[in-house]
Amino acid sequence: MSVLRNTLTQSGWTLGSRVLGFARDLVILAKLGAGPVADAFFTALMFPNLFRRVFAEGAFAQAFVPAYARTMEAEGEEAARKLAEETLRGLLAVTVGLVVVAQLAMPWIMLLLHGGYRNDPVHFPLAILLTQITMPYLAFMALAALLSGVLNSAGRFALTAGAPTLLNLCLLGAAFIGSDNYEVAKSLCVAVSIAGALQVALLWYGVSRQKVRLRIGMPKLTPGVKRVAALAIPGTIAASGMQINIVVSQALASFEEGAKSWLYSADRLYQLPLGLVGVAVGLAILPRLARAARASDETDSRGIMDNGIGLAMALTIPAAAALMVAPFLFVDSFFTRGDFTSDDADLTARALVHFGWGVPAFVLIKVLAPGFFAREDTRTPMNFSLISVAVNTVLGAGLFFYLKSQGLFGFPGLAIATSTAAWVNAGLLFFVLQRRGWYRPGPELLKRLVSVLVASAALGALLWYLASISDVISDFALDSKFLGAILIAMAGALAYLVFALLFGAIRLSDIKGARRS
Repeated sequence: MSVLRNTLTQSGWTLGSRVLGFARDLVILAKLGAGPVADAFFTALMFPNLFRRVFAEGAFAQAFVPAYARTMEAEGEEAARKLAEETLRGLLAVTVGLVVVAQLAMPWIMLLLHGGYRNDPVHFPLAILLTQITMPYLAFMALAALLSGVLNSAGRFALTAGAPTLLNLCLLGAAFIGSDNYEVAKSLCVAVSIAGALQVALLWYGVSRQKVRLRIGMPKLTPGVKRVAALAIPGTIAASGMQINIVVSQALASFEEGAKSWLYSADRLYQLPLGLVGVAVGLAILPRLARAARASDETDSRGIMDNGIGLAMALTIPAAAALMVAPFLFVDSFFTRGDFTSDDADLTARALVHFGWGVPAFVLIKVLAPGFFAREDTRTPMNFSLISVAVNTVLGAGLFFYLKSQGLFGFPGLAIATSTAAWVNAGLLFFVLQRRGWYRPGPELLKRLVSVLVASAALGALLWYLASISDVISDFALDSKFLGAILIAMAGALAYLVFALLFGAIRLSDIKGARRS
């Protein structure tokens, strides 16, 4: 199965989940608006989002899959099943322990995550309560990550990508439970933990269908578990740098009322290409890279990386162009309703434009890191991830408080720092892959990237024009800004396809190859 075919499988299911997630966010933002209750809820949602992205969207799986696949090839299916079972038991014990400790320590943890509200007698305790309610999701996501790793090793991507749909469905339903925004926030947090249990149940069913029988029991520190832990712990830290940066930014944003809500709204838009493309391509190329690394086939390895990077950039750079050229158009059209105002949309757009130029870097990290994970080197990406966290923390804090000292909003500085840190991380990964001789881009990739930039520039010019006449388009679209923005997005997507084929950013051979694979 080709990289493109695997990516389309993953992305197709992820798209369905993201569409539901988008509908969920429209309802949540309309119900909660941008204020102290919304800030408390988005603080509680940080942990589920962090562990979903770190575990369920590939970080743990990228470390677990090579060890599981190697065991299956070298020792057989039973040995691989036993490794998965032993790892499952150890992972469950560790994460349940973390949940218990976090529940007890939440008042002190919240001083770090939500310190700007520490003197608020109503909303600071609310943030503590809501986060305690969502914490069990940590354990559920760790289990889901391991089960996803087993399925991905077998070439089964559909359930892995489809499971997050359950979270969106649960949250969408819970948003209508409650008489005020305080009650709605509590209902939403309960729904998060329920969704985690349902996701694990679905993936467990999928693993059972693959004839892999796993049992929960007492954990043991076996040689297999030690080997997986040695890979998974650094690998998980490595792949979670961007998510840690988001947590750091949210913690700083608590010192500016409403900033968490604006950053969350921007996050929902720029995370779309990351989830659809970066995660999907990273998961699709990892098993093939691992096989090429074991066979010492550097030519095949380079071809896989070239294909992965070329495909990822062909789908990501135009998305970045759209977010940078017309941020207010999309935020205002999609999110402004209920308690979320046009002023909130304007402030959200200020962050989104800076996240936009970081999107290619966010995706490159997901594509370049498997070049290390496939060779069971998880420490190098971990070190670079920690460097990016340091860059984001220092630069973010500096820009945030400098802008506030100038009488300006500080939160756009957090977006600038997050994108800068992502480019530092991606640059380090690329440089070291080259220095070690594990990857050198071929001339075809360089030509393709130039084509992508040209096609994306043409798209940006078109979107700039369409945004300037968005009122006319909205009048045509039943006097609806939402439908008008959908029409502009569809026109942009169609135009980019034409530009991409015209300039060579996307090749007909890729599309035909995906259909044949």
